Amino acid sequence: MTEFLDWLRHDTAGLLLLAGAGIALLLFLIIKVKVEPFIALVATSVLVALVGGVTIEALVGTPVKSGDALIEKGFAGILGHITLIIGLGTVLGAILERSGGAEVLLGKLVKVFGEKGTPLAMGVTGFVLGIPVFFDIGIFVLAPLVYVAAVRGGRSLALYALPLLAGLSVTHAFLPPHPGPVAAAGLFHVELGWIILMGLACGIPAWFASGILWGTWIGKRVNVSVPEDRVIPEAEEAKGHEPSIGLVALAIGLPMVLILGATFGNVFLPEGTLRDVLVFFGNPAIALTVAVALSMWLLGIRRGMTAQDLSELSSASLKPVGMILLVVGAGAFFGAVLSATGVGKAVADTLSAAGLPIILAAYVIACGMRIAQGSATVAIVTTGGILAPELTSGDYSQPELALIAIAISSGSIIASHVNDGGFWIISKYFNMSVKDTLKTWTVLETVLSVVGFGMAVLLYQFV
Repeated sequence: MTEFLDWLRHDTAGLLLLAGAGIALLLFLIIKVKVEPFIALVATSVLVALVGGVTIEALVGTPVKSGDALIEKGFAGILGHITLIIGLGTVLGAILERSGGAEVLLGKLVKVFGEKGTPLAMGVTGFVLGIPVFFDIGIFVLAPLVYVAAVRGGRSLALYALPLLAGLSVTHAFLPPHPGPVAAAGLFHVELGWIILMGLACGIPAWFASGILWGTWIGKRVNVSVPEDRVIPEAEEAKGHEPSIGLVALAIGLPMVLILGATFGNVFLPEGTLRDVLVFFGNPAIALTVAVALSMWLLGIRRGMTAQDLSELSSASLKPVGMILLVVGAGAFFGAVLSATGVGKAVADTLSAAGLPIILAAYVIACGMRIAQGSATVAIVTTGGILAPELTSGDYSQPELALIAIAISSGSIIASHVNDGGFWIISKYFNMSVKDTLKTWTVLETVLSVVGFGMAVLLYQFV
């Protein structure tokens, strides 16, 4: 038994078996036994950690000190980032729905794209607004638009959500100012302009194939209803007095403009008051707080809502958020456990020694890292660190380096599954079971990955 545990904890094949068994157990508990995902994730994570050799102290800390424990850091890492954003984004969305703003924006999109083109409109919205904002922020701010579209169209929520998610995902993986592409550019010493150019050249076809072609096909075949607690009806007093499209665009666009201002201000401006102001107001939590406060005034108080109305609306909209946070935090804990057992490092070491062509090696290593530990950004940074010495010392042009970076980005988003916090955000936010999320979102990410890599390989032949 001791020899088997030693093999399981230190040999690459053993580590992969441990990870695979943990994922299989988790899916069995959730899909077959019907255990609440939050409980199943915590229980499976603890079991995998103990079998994988993580010490009790490293896992749960001591009665005196537990701040560095894996169970606390695993939860805190993602919850510290998204808790305020989810809460503020949910309130902003509720105000947009109650004031009739979401209906106004949807009507404008339908007028431009047509009723049948609403899924395409969702995809374009996700792609455009995904450039300046992080993936999860885009979900929380734009989700009400998807809910309204699904209720208005009378069709599956997945049909409208998947194109939007594809747009948000491709910009997050392929384009600056998102952290993965920026990190790869820094590691390989490639200009951001080339990353943007190649990111668009590879990302647009990948977005269309995954979000529009696959998303609309599978969205018609997976029936997902809008959760009742997410449907916030337009107030009676707002009907016929809906806000202008300009006010709605301001409510949605303001946080995105502030975030983008902070990103570019931090890069291009010297240290000083102006940069400090931009960085402060461009923090996602601050930017959303400003947007919520402004929306409460412009879309609420000025349009007849009382402070009591806004308080009740905020409380009602936040009720479903608790379970979302618990599940997402537990998913991040599971990913942290897999990383702590050494699965990711074992995969990276094995694949880096395989002797593949550089662009294929970049993709395969990133795929392995993504599947093993869940985080796209970690997959990009780790793969970039492995390949950087060869790439920076070799005779590679700027376009070639940019395409290798895009290949890594493509690999970093493949097969989002149960060790990825984003998987649980999408499952809970868009009312999909684990099985349906695997059928829709996981496949969408894989199509996005494969097409993006295919475009990178094709362009690599001509640069």
